[in-house]
This record gives sequence, structure tokens and C-alpha cells, in this order.
Amino acid sequence: MDESPKQLIAESREAIRMGKGREKRMDYEYIRHGMVNIFMANEPLRGKRLVEVTRFKKKQDRARFIKRIADEQYPDAERITLVMDNFKTHAASSLYETFAPKEAKRIWDKFEFVFTPKHGSWLNMAEIEFHVLNNQCLNRHIADMETVIREVDAWQNDRNNKDRKINWQFTTADSRVKLKRLYPSFYD
Repeated sequence: MDESPKQLIAESREAIRMGKGREKRMDYEYIRHGMVNIFMANEPLRGKRLVEVTRFKKKQDRARFIKRIADEQYPDAERITLVMDNFKTHAASSLYETFAPKEAKRIWDKFEFVFTPKHGSWLNMAEIEFHVLNNQCLNRHIADMETVIREVDAWQNDRNNKDRKINWQFTTADSRVKLKRLYPSFYD
């Protein structure tokens, strides 16, 4: 699971269309309409993902997204392993600040949280999916949240229906080499 911001940007002037022998011309000025946050959870081996666009990136938004993962994606699962980076809102307190204590504990107990090492967010496969989402769907100016939601939903449905899996080739042996300086061995 991960989250990513998206700027809402409108053009300040209409672009000049492409013509014969002439590329499309756009002004560099734009009108900023704020930001939205995009949450992403994916199951790389099944080729499924859950994406949600929110107005803010608050602890409560994250807590509600985690509840969706538990209750909508895996309601019958006894344990869900969720890999994410070490961000300050990624704590049990977000659940307890959002839900009643009994509900917060129920949600917390369904998960095994695995945190990527500092400067190791690239180990989080949701980052790969964000890269694909940005290249295929959000690689242009979008002025309003409703359009972002519509575009992201269409992208998610298309990706999920095609069972697009992540071909993760990073092995344990690779990690021992790559992460050696982060996790030094006390034994040689």
C-alpha cells in the first residue's frame, strides 16, 4: 500500500492545435486548483489493485482505506500482510482516532504490517503501480477531483480486468547485496 499526491491543474490559455508540419503548442502558465491524494493497494500475484482518491492525506483517510481493504477486498481473511513505507501516519493511532476502540482493534488485528526500510520505499510494489498509473492515466493536467476519480476508476477497472501482474524479480539474494549497508551482519 502507498499514497501519492496529484496536483489539480487547469490550463490558463487554450492550446494551439497541432497542424500539418506544426506540433501542438501549450503555454507554460497554468492555474493550480489544489491537490488530491491517491491511495493504492495492490496484490501483485493476482494482478488486482484498489485505488481511492481523497481530498486530503490525513490519518483518518488512511484508516478508512485500510478498513476498505479489510472489509471489502478480504472480508474472510484471517490475516492480511500489508507492505508499506515508514510514514508518520502509518501507526495504530490512525485507526483509534477514526473508529471506536473495538472496531479499531478488529481492523488492526486483521493485519500484519511490514514496513520497508528507510530509503527503501522502492521495495513497495505499490510504487510500481503508481508509476504505471501516472504514465497511463494521470500524465497530463487535470483540473478537478471528479475527473481524477473517473479516470482512476476506469484505469483500475481496466488493469484489474486484464489481470496485470507485477513481475517482481528482486530476490532475497539480491536484497542481501543491495541492503547490506542498511543491515550489516555481525557475523562473517
